[in-house]
Amino acid sequence: MSTLRGVGVSPGRAAGPVLLVPDRLPEPDRGPRPADPEAEAARIRPAAEAVARRLRDRAGASAGEAAALLEVTAAMATDPALLDKAERAVAERLLPAPRAVFEAAAEFADALAAAGGYLAERVRDVHDVRDRVVAELTGAVAPGVPAPEGPSVLLARDLAPADTADLDPDLVLALVTEEGGPTGHTAILARALGIPAVVAARGVLTGTGGGARVDGASGTVELVDEAVAPQAAERTHRRWRGAGGTSDGHPVKLLANVGSAADAKSALEAGAAGSGLFRTEFCFLDAATEPSEAAQRAAYAEVLRPFAGKPVVVRTLDAGADKPLPFLESAAEPNPALGVRGLRIAFEHPGVLDRQLAAIVSAAAETGAEVSVMAPMVATPDEAAWFAERARAAGASRAGVMVETPAAALCAEELLAEVDFASIGTNDLAQYTCAADRMTGALAALNDPWQPALLRLIAALGRAAGELGKPVGVCGEAAADPALAGVLVGLGVSSLSMTAAALPAVGAALAEHALPDWQRAAEAAIGAGGAAGARERANAALRD
Repeated sequence: MSTLRGVGVSPGRAAGPVLLVPDRLPEPDRGPRPADPEAEAARIRPAAEAVARRLRDRAGASAGEAAALLEVTAAMATDPALLDKAERAVAERLLPAPRAVFEAAAEFADALAAAGGYLAERVRDVHDVRDRVVAELTGAVAPGVPAPEGPSVLLARDLAPADTADLDPDLVLALVTEEGGPTGHTAILARALGIPAVVAARGVLTGTGGGARVDGASGTVELVDEAVAPQAAERTHRRWRGAGGTSDGHPVKLLANVGSAADAKSALEAGAAGSGLFRTEFCFLDAATEPSEAAQRAAYAEVLRPFAGKPVVVRTLDAGADKPLPFLESAAEPNPALGVRGLRIAFEHPGVLDRQLAAIVSAAAETGAEVSVMAPMVATPDEAAWFAERARAAGASRAGVMVETPAAALCAEELLAEVDFASIGTNDLAQYTCAADRMTGALAALNDPWQPALLRLIAALGRAAGELGKPVGVCGEAAADPALAGVLVGLGVSSLSMTAAALPAVGAALAEHALPDWQRAAEAAIGAGGAAGARERANAALRD
């Protein structure tokens, strides 16, 4: 038997036989040169279309977020820019089609990784599409999760969104990956399914014996040679009935993060009370020129319309060096994550912000959604005041800010004095607090939202919010962790916004204890020496 430790990202204990997910395909050879480059290049597009067709077929058999995710991956497989680049590599550099696709995808992935932030999180998707198209061209077995013969524990180097979109939670007892982090897709999916998961478990693929025992709270994985009888973790989210609050009646708004009309539909189907984060980047990312105010208003209205009469927090454009947009003409920066992004781009292009605010206010009036606006990447109270003044001048009824920097959290009282509310983006706040890139698997433990330093910053915000009578929410992935959600409420957080699929698990877990119990758990957690200790101390406090 061998025991490994990774980062627990979805609590619960499960055991069973292991199912190994095949590793990535090897790099295709650079040769031999094609005898007929034109014919070789002509193979690429049909292969990509075949991959997209299979993904769309899976989407048609799925629903909600799974269907939307598979559709997005299918569209990526036939991206014209990617296919054009691969075809040129065959025609101009005389590469075989599989190698041309591999290198074209590598250029896209490298650019996304260098950009950081939201775009860097798409690198795994690009690699997944690349491997599927290369497999189609070479006749190799396509990547993906094999069909389980029975309930199993999945072991993988990493899992792409398309691998996990339509997993059957009755057959997947737990997920364990060698790579990944607490904000990655595997973590999000596992919490949504209510199954235990451990990421960044180094060496888990080197000793894949007959069975595995997984503790998603402690992050431990036991690999054994003998057969292990399947044992599934209890899925408490099946008992959730749609109300957000603790067992003693303390109300907590349970909201969903959205970025499209499909997301809005999924959120309401899952029981969300509204949206705590409406990402507006979708309206800008593929635009060569700034979308007109009318175009923006129509796009926002499509997402807001299902939320008529419900609260929606609309985040203004989170763009800049880490999400480059052609019309903003952002200069290259050596460290985009610390560069001109979020609200900082608005200081250089205030007209872009003003036009977006006008479009948001108009869309809110048209749809009847109770809209608040929120600025990303705020560092100082002065910046918060600058945004709030422009938002109110545009007619917004409520203006708030995202707290993603330690500077903003450390000035919590002064910051909240300038705005109506704040929302904590725990993904960025964690990486900036611990100086650890959240896309680097080796640093996954430092990006664990249970890190006491992060919890102490949240506690400071919670205290300031209580004193000023202003709400503070969480819209980072920490909100989707059922065990951590209650601790966040114990720290003074009044709303939690997450991926729609995670709502039932969080709602059920939150209702298991009274507010004073969660407050004691929170106090225990912030006094720990690390993330694992914080989780253990919180659980011990709840048991006591």
